[in-house]
Amino acid sequence: MKRRLFSAMGSIVLAGMMLLQNITVFASEPLHDTSRNVQTEGVGNPCNYGERNTPADASTAEIRAINHAMSVQQVKYALYKEIDEHWSLISTRLGQTDREKVYALFLGIGTRESTLGGNGDGADIETAFAEGFGVSSAHAYGTLQTAVTAFADADPLFMKEEDVPEMYQYSLTESNFYDAIISDHMGIRKIMHFVCVGMREEGLEGYQVVRGALKGFNTGWATYTGDNDGYYKNYPDEIISLARWYYEQGHLYDEVFTWTGDQRVDEYRQGNVWEWWGDGIPSLAEISDEEPTNPIVINTKGDVNLDNAVTVLDIIALQRYLLKLDTFTEEQFHRADMDENSTANVIDLALLKKSLMK
Repeated sequence: MKRRLFSAMGSIVLAGMMLLQNITVFASEPLHDTSRNVQTEGVGNPCNYGERNTPADASTAEIRAINHAMSVQQVKYALYKEIDEHWSLISTRLGQTDREKVYALFLGIGTRESTLGGNGDGADIETAFAEGFGVSSAHAYGTLQTAVTAFADADPLFMKEEDVPEMYQYSLTESNFYDAIISDHMGIRKIMHFVCVGMREEGLEGYQVVRGALKGFNTGWATYTGDNDGYYKNYPDEIISLARWYYEQGHLYDEVFTWTGDQRVDEYRQGNVWEWWGDGIPSLAEISDEEPTNPIVINTKGDVNLDNAVTVLDIIALQRYLLKLDTFTEEQFHRADMDENSTANVIDLALLKKSLMK
């Protein structure tokens, strides 16, 4: 069960507030092509993020330094990239067809958990790590503060989250855990897990499904305990209020952020804070166009450029990826992972060369 530590978040919120007291934050231009139909196409990954934000063979310190340098705007677009890649699953499970409302929801989660990097740390936020890597179920990292419990191969005593076959479940390694894009991916997957738990095991319906999933993300339990439970006001209802602020104030695509308890959001904390979300119907319906849990089993190992052949062109493609000249889709990443250890590095390059020599 994931138990949150809020002391660190208090300092993060305070830092964000102090930042705004000393500087003026100006809205920035969207990074994506604004002629795109976001509802049907998404924003199109304008930051050119790959399946990782960092080299798979980089040290933890190097990975965290890259994440630390991300701007608030980049943090936002990193989330959108993962949402867009799994849009069919997310929209079906949440019962929400308005893509920008879903963007806003995850901005609300990221704000409640990390102030979206507005404290100057980018996606480089870590909590509950004092006991050591992966020891505490609350050990979390990244924009969404994704706990180690989301990953495969975590402590077997932790509750399993294996019911989201539509999204790849990365193994718990420091290289995966500390990568900003993988952390977002696994955080979204974790929300989808608790959506399934809420509908399948707790009988939740309507917006209570999303509300319960947020509770599960934070506590490990998606149970409904009644609106008089003050917990809802302080976590899921605060998240959806923050989300509405981003959505209605037009701050989905810029450097502007808010924080937990921000008085600017007060008007959205009144009445039924979920009313703006709409009355869609969350569903456990089968998703046919998402990637399988482990694409390796249906793809040709080593066919990095996806041309249905393993040739010297695949070596070149992998070399360009390792030099950070190109990014990979998730399918390319797994085809390049020759030794199947959830990384793509120089060892995989050597194995690919060896396979061609044979």
